[in-house]
Amino acid sequence: MSGTRSYTPAAGHHFLTPFYDIGVRLSTRETLWRAALIELIAPKDSDVLLDIGAGTGNLAILLAQKNHATRYFGIDPDGPAIAIARKKASAANLAAEFLQAHFSAKVVAAWPAPSVATLCLVLHQVPLDEKLRLLREIHSVLQPGGRLYVADYAEQKTWLMRKLFRVTIQNLDGRADTQPNADGALPLLMSDAGFSDVHESRQFDTVTGSISILCGMKQPTPD
Repeated sequence: MSGTRSYTPAAGHHFLTPFYDIGVRLSTRETLWRAALIELIAPKDSDVLLDIGAGTGNLAILLAQKNHATRYFGIDPDGPAIAIARKKASAANLAAEFLQAHFSAKVVAAWPAPSVATLCLVLHQVPLDEKLRLLREIHSVLQPGGRLYVADYAEQKTWLMRKLFRVTIQNLDGRADTQPNADGALPLLMSDAGFSDVHESRQFDTVTGSISILCGMKQPTPD
């Protein structure tokens, strides 16, 4: 593992990691929002996808089912989750590449510059300054014209979603890191990190609060 930055393990605690997949599937309507994410990405043969917070490799499997030619690179600081991801990829005969490390531009310098980056269920688990650092470093490694898709708990817009988020995710992951998301900070943070055309493409109400898919683009290099 690279660095000592703070993060919350995939399921809140390391001992819960083996149960992460079923927990996410049951509590976040994962099938729906991951399918919507893949449709929004619309992966091309020439795309290189960088998955920050790869977790147990679910996005790698879906990406290969949509377009096997798209190159996939996943990074996550959670060793047990990455071990599960590698087993899934091997069982599915995928050429996905995984790295156990905290994400930074330096750590992924040996990988090709991505045309697409994804950040799924990560930003609600890290402090505010780490949210901005991650977004800035993603912006720095993306190809000009590259796209970032953030799928996470973002602004909780209704009383019911705020209540559900409070009694589930905030009890599990703590209030300090999760509250900025609930207050709607993510689009502003993405803009501050350099992304343009930042917008919410989809939102899904779940029993743990609402999950949004936010999109942003790195400006193309002027001709």
